[in-house]
Amino acid sequence: MTDYGHDLRFGAFLTPTAEGHDDLIRLATLADRIGLDLIGIQDHPYQPAFLDTWTLLSHLAARTERVTLFPHVANLPLRPPAVLARSAATLDILSGGRAELGIGAGAFWDAIAALGGPRRTPGEAVDALAEAITVIRSLWTPGPAADVPGTYYSLDGARPGPSPAHPMGIWIGSYKKRMLELTGRAGDGWLPSSMYAPPDELAEMSRTIDDAARAAGRDPAAVRRIYTVTGRFSRLASDGFLSGPPGLWARQLTELALTHGMSGFVLAVSGPDAERELRTFAEEVAPLVRDAVSAARGGKSPVRTEGGAASDGNVPAVPETSGHIDLWSADPLGEATRPHTPKPPSAVARPGGTGSRLIGIHAHLRQEMRQIIDAVSQVAAGRQDAATARSMINSLTLRQNYWTLGSFCTAYSRTLTTHHTIEDQFMFPELREKQESLGPVVERLEHEHEVIAEALARLDAALVTLVQDDSHMGEVQDLTQLLERILISHLTYEEEELVEPLDRLRINV
Repeated sequence: MTDYGHDLRFGAFLTPTAEGHDDLIRLATLADRIGLDLIGIQDHPYQPAFLDTWTLLSHLAARTERVTLFPHVANLPLRPPAVLARSAATLDILSGGRAELGIGAGAFWDAIAALGGPRRTPGEAVDALAEAITVIRSLWTPGPAADVPGTYYSLDGARPGPSPAHPMGIWIGSYKKRMLELTGRAGDGWLPSSMYAPPDELAEMSRTIDDAARAAGRDPAAVRRIYTVTGRFSRLASDGFLSGPPGLWARQLTELALTHGMSGFVLAVSGPDAERELRTFAEEVAPLVRDAVSAARGGKSPVRTEGGAASDGNVPAVPETSGHIDLWSADPLGEATRPHTPKPPSAVARPGGTGSRLIGIHAHLRQEMRQIIDAVSQVAAGRQDAATARSMINSLTLRQNYWTLGSFCTAYSRTLTTHHTIEDQFMFPELREKQESLGPVVERLEHEHEVIAEALARLDAALVTLVQDDSHMGEVQDLTQLLERILISHLTYEEEELVEPLDRLRINV
């Protein structure tokens, strides 16, 4: 559980394809206009379909005003570090301090060798990168001529300069143990990608960086962590990472910021939907994550009162994820205006029918909701660790209990979301088709799914906050009670309206 307190940065990861380069430049300038902080450009000099990364970065620096540019990551075997140091410093000077240096040890050795570059073993590549970092820093540091001995890269009386316009960072792309240790010892940043370092592997990788930093006498917080991600925006959530509406993206990225110290998120975009995805990421996801992380760090923000009004307080509210949904109104589901369809007096579930199966699923959801309520009560009362004395160990144990509670609620959220997804995609359309009069009921149920998803999103975000600050237990309890009330009401309404037509119309889902 680590939050290094860095400011959050969001950006775009772009592929420098030569064909269609106008689209690439348009995406980069769009990222600058809509408030993104970073643009990373792949660097594969052996790829004939790609533009040269350093030339492209220079061009983009002239076309943008505020965004920070960096190679993601510079291919060291084909870019000698002495020249790379001066190229990077030049870009930083000409862009007004808007450049950083992302760098990697190299890969695709056949392609590198085909261009006359060296072919190195993994161990040699790590050693060469360590020497290269020393060379680069020596040439960025004003002073006398530099002498740097080395097996792969060295300096023999080289004069430093030019110096970057700002303290330029060296951000390292690393995944294996020795590279991660080098990142901890010598890097200013870490550039993992979700394609090669999925979220469940970040903790162990980050721990290796931290241990190496401490062993070198450095503060682990000196290493900024920038995570490159891919995903899919959709109205309905799935079990996968970053697959669903912006609120789901925000919850998952907030958790990575607060638990793994990720302070930068760079979205890989390409194809016909790239502009829409980039806008959604910048205009919807990024603000939610910033607000949630600020709240978890103790930032003061409006607290929503019982009637839905905002008031000042010390407990930060979970940020809104859907502006049209007011969970704290007297009737968030609009129960008083629910549509109904006439039903025969003997409308009961047919044994073995879809209506009966729906009731069974709902019974399971009700039971798990009761388990959540009980779990929240147990943690609030401290009974999970009643035998432990009040001490730092006890405090950490309680925080782990909060995290266990959060994991349990997250699992329940997946179950409930999957149930609603099946209804929205399969059951509801068939009901509409077979009985037109059910249309208003189905539309209301779909809307109620959105309200419940919002309540789940708020509870999930509140639990993340609770891990950082146990004074937020009351907020978690309030949201749990709210979720129970609207969920039970929704399930009851759905059973009243759908059990009979599901069986009568022989809907089979």
